[in-house]
Formats: sequence, structure tokens, C-alpha cells
Amino acid sequence: MKQFVEHQSDILVIGSGAAGLTLALHLAEKAKVILLSKGPLFEGSTYYAQGGIASVFDETDTVESHVDDTLIAGAGLCHKPVVSYTAENARSAMQWLIDCGVAFDKEESTSGDNQNAPYHLTREGGHSHRRILHAADATGREVQNTLQARALSHPNITVLQRYNAIDLVTTRKLGLSGNRVLGAYVWNRELEQVETVKARFVTLATGGCSKVYQYTSNPDIASGDGIAMAWRAGCRVANMEFNQFHPTCLYHADARNFLLTEALRGEGAILVRPDGSRFMPEFDERAELAPRDIVARAIDFEMKRLGVDCVYLDISHKSEAFITKHFPTIHQRCVELGIDITKEPIPVVPAAHYTCGGVMTDLTGQTDLNGLYAIGEVAYTGLHGANRLASNSLLECLVFARAAAHDIEGSLNKTIDIAEIPAWDESQVSNSDEEVIIAHNWHELRLFMWDYVGIVRSDKRLERALRRCNMLQQEIHEYYSHFRVSNNLLELRNLVQVAELIIRCAMERKESRGLHYNIDHPLQVDSPTPTILQPNT
Repeated sequence: MKQFVEHQSDILVIGSGAAGLTLALHLAEKAKVILLSKGPLFEGSTYYAQGGIASVFDETDTVESHVDDTLIAGAGLCHKPVVSYTAENARSAMQWLIDCGVAFDKEESTSGDNQNAPYHLTREGGHSHRRILHAADATGREVQNTLQARALSHPNITVLQRYNAIDLVTTRKLGLSGNRVLGAYVWNRELEQVETVKARFVTLATGGCSKVYQYTSNPDIASGDGIAMAWRAGCRVANMEFNQFHPTCLYHADARNFLLTEALRGEGAILVRPDGSRFMPEFDERAELAPRDIVARAIDFEMKRLGVDCVYLDISHKSEAFITKHFPTIHQRCVELGIDITKEPIPVVPAAHYTCGGVMTDLTGQTDLNGLYAIGEVAYTGLHGANRLASNSLLECLVFARAAAHDIEGSLNKTIDIAEIPAWDESQVSNSDEEVIIAHNWHELRLFMWDYVGIVRSDKRLERALRRCNMLQQEIHEYYSHFRVSNNLLELRNLVQVAELIIRCAMERKESRGLHYNIDHPLQVDSPTPTILQPNT
């Protein structure tokens, strides 16, 4: 008989990337925090983010320009007050990171005073100015390592690594009055047992759900856990049809999810066909610096038209010194794979990269469920609209983590009665005898999502996808009801739920806008609105 284990804290933070770490560090000065990480602490999308973080640091740039660029990229679906709030708070959020010790690249000083030299700013697709602060081409790694070192040494932060969140516990689920989150059931992957976490406030910082697609730039943990858990707990979700496909993921058998930062194109890299001819000027006057949805569709079109497996990204016209200085991580990885980017083009394909929709929140990160917050990629704030502007993702994590922390801080002194959470009941389940079912369903789900709900969609493809999804949901629900949980089962259960939400949102949008392109509805409607789904609970 396994021992009942219950953890207690003021705040439970599910997710250990930039959003979760920022929230935890802000609140740990006044409260006890449990930080839950599904894998090792660093294994999340933040760590692998290459390009940088958008913020107005150049005196020729303005907050208004950042707002305008975000609205243009969002294709008419951004919520302007949220965009303005984010851009206005970007500088202070970045200064906090700098104060924490994040070392962004600076311009080379002719006087030798590198300490006071201005930051080196790069430009990415959709931006009208150079406003991307970065640490070479490994910005996320620098941010992650800096923040997690501070979290691990903080006496008020307890880090639980290799724990899956299973489900949120709410008053409604326990048959009590009100509509409040009480904590969560979590699965200890090391001991293979379910434990409980009781908390006054819970924050989802679990990232997106790009693992629902066959090809993705995201790490394995990006399985939509927070979105699925919030939906099951009664929260609305919005704009799940807008999945950003990064145009340039390295095409190589030994590097299936290695991203090639947009900063390459910002510094002059061009996209070419196998014969070496450039094609982006034929699709958009901004060429390689067009927003990601346009570039990804152009690549997809050329690959299908020519019947080729990839196109190529070429920066070899730049000097070797420039390339190795600005893109050392990419250069080294490509060298390991036998590609010398200083002399030859890089094979690339689009890959699922970012979830623009998610759990609906307000400007403080508060969801429909009292005490439950969602921040970062898991959330729908209205910032990204139909397409996220490059380097606004980590920015959103920082700005909204700080906003949520401030809101939670204002309620810490309030008396909140948290009911007891019953132990997880395993009396009616057994160990699985058919793991192959999980593997088969996993493969089928990701394949039909790629084929039917990918870069280009149609009504018929979406109908087929929904039928397949409903069948898988029945199988997975039955499996979940009869067998003990495992990492693969928990992720598959969440992914199939998120897949349904993506398909349903895509079916409701009868137009093509931003990241959602349906060949049966190629035009845009005059007054677009967000696609909002409401649970039946």
C-alpha cells in the first residue's frame, strides 16, 4: 500500500519556464511557493528559445511602434488594451531580468567601457525597428539558467522535479459550494505514485501544445497539460485554431526539433529553392521579414509545388566571423551534423512552434476559476491575436507573471478556507497490459493533426480530424479509467483533449486569417472576433 503524500503551500506554480519562475520569485518574498516541473527544471520551451525578447530600448523606437507591429502581425484579432499594456511594461520587465543577472549582448565599445555600452538589438520578422534584446542565439538558456539558480536557492521556494500535474481539484469537483481551485493531484514520476498539493492559489505556466503535431520545434513536455486541465475544471478557452508554425526548423534526421532563429533572417539570411533561387519576394514585399504565417505558408507552397522535402536558408554571404559571433549555438550544432553554414545553405522545413490561443484570462492572469491563474503560452490574453509577433512570447511570460504576482500578493492576507483534498483512489484500476495502445494512439493523433489541421486546412479535413479525434477520446478515456497513470498516458489524454479544442475552433472560423488558412474560406470577414469555447461543466 503506497503512503498518502500531501504537500501544502500558499501558491502552487505548475511549470518551470520563464513565466513560472518569474511568478515564483516575485511571490516568494511574502509566501511559500511550490514549483512543479514535469521534467528536469530546465526542460521547457524557455530554455530552447533562441532569438530574444522584444522591448523598446533604442531611442529611435517607440512603444507605439511596438504596439502597431504587434497589431499588424495579429491580423485584426489582438485586443489592443492588452497589447498596449504589454508593450508599456516591457522595459521594466526587462530591467528586472537584467537586475537578476541575465547577461544580454551589448554593442562593442570603442572606449573599452563595455559595462555602460548600449545593448545590441536585433530585428526579426514583423518588427519595424531593432528592438530584440538577446544573449547571442541562446537567450532562453541564459534566462532559464539565471532564474532557476535564484529559485533553487530561495528558502521559500520548494521545487518538485519530475512531477506531472494530473488534474486540478476544485470545490465543484468535491461537491462543495462555490467555484474555487483547491490544489491539484500530481504524479511523482520517480516513485510512480499520485500525491496531492493543497494551495490557496494555483498558477498554470505549462506552456503550449505543439506536441499535438507530428513535427514540432518544441521539447517533449509541450503537451497542452495546462489547457486541458483548465478546460476540465470549467475554464473557457479561446483562439485554439491559431497554431504558429515556425518557418525554419532544421531538416535533418538527427535534429528533428532544432529551431533556426528568426534572427538569422533579421541579419540577412534568405530563403531559397533547391536550385538556389530566392522565392520570398514573390509572396510578400517584406520578403524573409514578413510575419511567420506568411513565410511558413510560402515554404509549404513551394515544397508542395516542387515536390521537395525542404527548402534552404542561406546566410553564407555573411562573413564567417559575423556568423560565429552572432549564431554560435546554431553554427556549432550544424557543424556537428555536417553542415557548414558559413559556406552552404541550411535545409529547413516549417514545424509547429507556438500556441496563440489558450485559457482565457484577464490582465492579471486570472481565469474563470477563483484562485486559478494562467500565464505564458498556456494563456489567451488577447496579445497575439491571429499570429504572434516574433519575440513577444518570453515578453508575455514576464509581463503577465509580474501582473499575476501583484494580484495574488494583494489577496495573501485574506482568509481563504481550503477544504481537505481526498487521497487519489486507485482501488478500481490495475497496471497496464497493453502499452502499445498508447503508442499507437499517440502516433495516429499527431499524424492526422499534421495532415488535416496543419498549415493549410479545409472543411473536409477538419471533419475527418474531428471524427478521428472523437474515436481516440473514447479509447483513451476507457484506458484511463481502467489502468494506473503513466507519463505517456497523462500526456496523451491531455493532447487528445487539446486536439479536439483546436479542431472545434478551426471549424467555427469561416474565414482565413493569420495562422488559420482554410482553402474553403479564403477571404476574411469584416468584423472578426475571438473563437471562444465554453465547457459543459
